[in-house]
Amino acid sequence: MVDFGAFSAKFGRGLQKVFGSANERLLTSFKPLVTKVNQLESWAQGLDEAQLKARVAEWKDKVRSGAAKLDDAQPEMFAMTREASVRTLGLRHFDVQLIGGANLHAGNISEMVTGEGKTLVATLAAALNALEGLGVYVVTVNDYLAKRDRDWMAPIYQYLGLTVGAIQSDMSPNERHPQYACDIIYGTNNEFGFDYLRDNMKWDAEDQVQKRLNFAIIDEVDSILVDEARTPLIISGPPEGKADKYLKADRIARQLQEGEHFEVKLKEQQCLLTEAGIEKAERLVGVESFYSDPSLMDWPHHIEQSLKAHNIYKLDKEYVLMQNRETGEVEVVIVDEFTGRYMTGRRWSDGLHQAVEAKEGLKPKEESQVLATITLQNYFRMFKKLAGMTGTAMTEAAEFSKIYNLDVLAIPTNRPMSRIDHQDQIYLDFDDKYAAILAEVVEQHEAGRPVLIGTTSIEKSEVMSKKLTEAGMPHDVLNAKRHAYEAQIIAQAGRKGAVTVATNMAGRGTDIVLGGNAEGLWRAALREKGLDAESDEAKALREEIVATCKSEHDEVLAAGGLCVIGTERHEARRIDNQLRGRCGRQGDPGSTKFFLCFDDDLMRIFARDWVKPLMEKLGLKHGERIESGMVSRRIAGAQKKVEQRNFDIRKNLIEYDEVMDAQRKFIYSERQDVLHRRGLRDKILGMFEEVLMPVVNVHAGDPDKPVEYGEIAQWVTHKVGNEVDLTGFEAVPRDALESWLVERVEALYTRRAEHYGDEDWSRLQQFLLLQTIDEKWKDHLFAMEVLRYGIGLRGYAQMDPKNEFKKEGYEKFELLKAAIADQVSDLIYKVELQAPEIEQQQQYVAPPPMPDDPATQQAMLEALIAAGQAPPEVMEAIAAGARVELRSSEAAAAERREQARAEQAQQQAQQQARASTAGNKPKRNDPCPCGSGIKYKKCCHPAFD
Repeated sequence: MVDFGAFSAKFGRGLQKVFGSANERLLTSFKPLVTKVNQLESWAQGLDEAQLKARVAEWKDKVRSGAAKLDDAQPEMFAMTREASVRTLGLRHFDVQLIGGANLHAGNISEMVTGEGKTLVATLAAALNALEGLGVYVVTVNDYLAKRDRDWMAPIYQYLGLTVGAIQSDMSPNERHPQYACDIIYGTNNEFGFDYLRDNMKWDAEDQVQKRLNFAIIDEVDSILVDEARTPLIISGPPEGKADKYLKADRIARQLQEGEHFEVKLKEQQCLLTEAGIEKAERLVGVESFYSDPSLMDWPHHIEQSLKAHNIYKLDKEYVLMQNRETGEVEVVIVDEFTGRYMTGRRWSDGLHQAVEAKEGLKPKEESQVLATITLQNYFRMFKKLAGMTGTAMTEAAEFSKIYNLDVLAIPTNRPMSRIDHQDQIYLDFDDKYAAILAEVVEQHEAGRPVLIGTTSIEKSEVMSKKLTEAGMPHDVLNAKRHAYEAQIIAQAGRKGAVTVATNMAGRGTDIVLGGNAEGLWRAALREKGLDAESDEAKALREEIVATCKSEHDEVLAAGGLCVIGTERHEARRIDNQLRGRCGRQGDPGSTKFFLCFDDDLMRIFARDWVKPLMEKLGLKHGERIESGMVSRRIAGAQKKVEQRNFDIRKNLIEYDEVMDAQRKFIYSERQDVLHRRGLRDKILGMFEEVLMPVVNVHAGDPDKPVEYGEIAQWVTHKVGNEVDLTGFEAVPRDALESWLVERVEALYTRRAEHYGDEDWSRLQQFLLLQTIDEKWKDHLFAMEVLRYGIGLRGYAQMDPKNEFKKEGYEKFELLKAAIADQVSDLIYKVELQAPEIEQQQQYVAPPPMPDDPATQQAMLEALIAAGQAPPEVMEAIAAGARVELRSSEAAAAERREQARAEQAQQQAQQQARASTAGNKPKRNDPCPCGSGIKYKKCCHPAFD
């Protein structure tokens, strides 16, 4: 029997030997471009700054006019960008970096080993695509890197005549406008996403900051598009419910026993109530059944969230407690499981955050109502072109291809890699593992090597720090609790004998320079000594520090480079690879080693309970280790299973979110048309037709029954008011009813438009449409959230939850559109636009205080009048021919009393007029019965008040 699988594999390997791998073929395709750019290097060197800017401006004009494409400009732009970098930063793009930049321009992901200069690579694609004038977003993982990279790379762009900005989380809307107006904009994924949502809540198109989603280059693309893909961006409104339920659910959860009343599912990150648990919870709540009354049905969910808070979510791992600087209140702050960073301002949804607050003895904050939401997946999929960079993308290549249509290209290193990756060492328990780590750190420290210890959580970084302190080992700790110092700490982690403990954030953004970062050390010394950077003492200090770092650099190289120690394996192989990538940059020596034990999280989840006892029976003693390639491969296999499970979760999420994404795009597109006042007439009239159609079908749809003209006419009058002319309606044939009514409403629309004028009528329509869309969309989001929460139960009825969600989501969306059309049609023909009458007055500066003497006062007034500096009302009276004299304060008070009496008499007359017309109400355009001479609708009409 032929094994077709084995045959296919051998055949594939044979083809690869002949034609090369897909990665090799793509690399080869970029070589002609690299050759062309290198040939243009001498040409670019011969241009001065003004000539470079002029040439870039020429390409701008050609590309924007359609006379040339970006690919036509690519060789020259790459050559000019490289030359600008050499002149401004002293950095020349290597050939492999040119390939990385070309791959970004092609809309792919460039996987580049840590330290190969991804930040510099981005300038090639960013400068080229900036020629279109549509904006290029360079996306980073935090504000610090966004600002640092903008400041660092800005000289290159500016030398080419391009503008560059950076978005920071603390910027006001007014500060964001000029940043988004730049050719290239640096910012975080969250800020770009939230600005998109905020733009679609604005009531004035001029207030929007993101004009187009053209091209985005995502740094650390795996972190943003994979790790954070499950986290939706949410803008919330005021809370709608009470938080007492969370406190009671927490008290109940504390009285339930694991095994008897609930089960903990670590893989699924869930806690599930058993039958016995539900019965006990019902007794504690004081009800017969949670499922007999709709108002009680959310109790099981709240209790399971509380159980989850107690049994799965741990302090200093998934979250920390921090004091809010503004309010002074202690808050639960989420810790990013991949980076270890504080996610200040983020809250778990679905009541989980409130459950954790109740667990920690804090008052739960009430759940907010969602006003706008989008996932990062769907935000970045809206860009016309997307590209990314990272050191670790190949393990997720299939996901990037399936979800984002992005191919991954592994870019070769500029110099051969000389890092040594040792086999994993596996111990029985934590004590043995930490003892081995400590011994390894001491050995390497004494040898003069810098040591970086990577941990998977804040809690474990502090445990490691404590053990190092007990051993008398000086060290630095880099975790989310020292966020402000992370760049300084990691930049100096390569000094001789330095020991640094870091969470996973150490793998992102900042280089570890062997021997230390001389520039950073010099800046720190200047601050400490209070020296001016231009002083002779500062310059001498700089030379001394540079020499010291150079000496340490050589000693560290001789000792073996940076030593990276992993305290356990992460669920994702990418995170382990990021830690490994901290050493061996640009051909430097270095080594990595992971220390594991059977008590580690990954081992507990995927190694059976009998494995540890079996190892002990087989003779593995405390202090001894297993060092086997087979075991390491099994662990990597376990990681693959976790990665596949997480991919399935993300894929499942996006399949659900595709329903909301299509609805969101439709609503935001309609809203954008309204903001720009595009097609308002067609929208308004179309909405009336939409709500009219089902009414006509009900009262005239059955040909066997007479048309109910009276019911239809009553509905039309209720909807658009008495101003529509229905004369002759009862003679209209059945099949012409709809068109006949629409024609009359169109005429009414035209009359109102002429009455108000184009500007005021457009403003009124815009206001009503925006207000209605926003209000109904908010309610729809809540309805979809409720639907999403309960849809999983359909699986028990042998129905596909995803299909059911799509079907019911579509039905709810149709209801949303109908609700918008109904409310707009109900108001647009009834509301009145009341513009306040404000008299424009020239600016008036008050004169100095009047003296006490009346004669002097009169003289001063006459002088002010002569100089034209009297109050405006005085100058108007003089111009009208009146004589102005100063009056005593008593006379002025008497006049005010007389005015008050007159106003009171007028109000009484209006009230009497209303009372007299209660039984015979005047029409809105009739003269008002109060005798004012003004139309009733603008005087005593209740709407006017």
